[in-house]
Amino acid sequence: MKYVIASDIHGSSYYCELLKERFLAEGAEKLILLGDLLYHGARNPLPRAYDTLKCAAILNGLKERILCIRGNCDSQVDTLVLEFPVEADFALLPFGNRTAVLAHGHLTPAVLRRGDILINGHFHVPAFEERENCTYVNCGSVSIPKGNSPHSYLVLENGVFLWKDVETGEPFLRKELTETGGKEKIL
Repeated sequence: MKYVIASDIHGSSYYCELLKERFLAEGAEKLILLGDLLYHGARNPLPRAYDTLKCAAILNGLKERILCIRGNCDSQVDTLVLEFPVEADFALLPFGNRTAVLAHGHLTPAVLRRGDILINGHFHVPAFEERENCTYVNCGSVSIPKGNSPHSYLVLENGVFLWKDVETGEPFLRKELTETGGKEKIL
């Protein structure tokens, strides 16, 4: 199965529309959103084309294909404008003989087993790290990237993680899972 994974849209209708275009062009079965969909957060600047209602309308148009995790900037009031569930803190995704644990990143999953893959956003910086108890993956941020990273999303297909620039659709990092971890190819 092919997934597009994204986080930290923060109410930017400009970047949300680009993400929608990339998702449809990728031909993925699911759009996995790892939180912080509408509100920009007290420590972040207003993102380009900040329009939470327009952003909600764009996402609602994809509601049948979205799996969403709640971020630290998502609140109960967001459920009034979003037509898909946004209240789960974690989700599990079978991944061969491993489990991908989906989270926003502000909360730590209580249990990670050796070999699990932790996929989150929150920190706004794309990452892939082999840690003692898991493989850590961060999809970056759609609208407010940090650490000189591009506005990004992640494509996951057949054990390959491919980070792409949401503005151009061009890949900039590729990681492939192996039985014991991952290997990197910088594009």
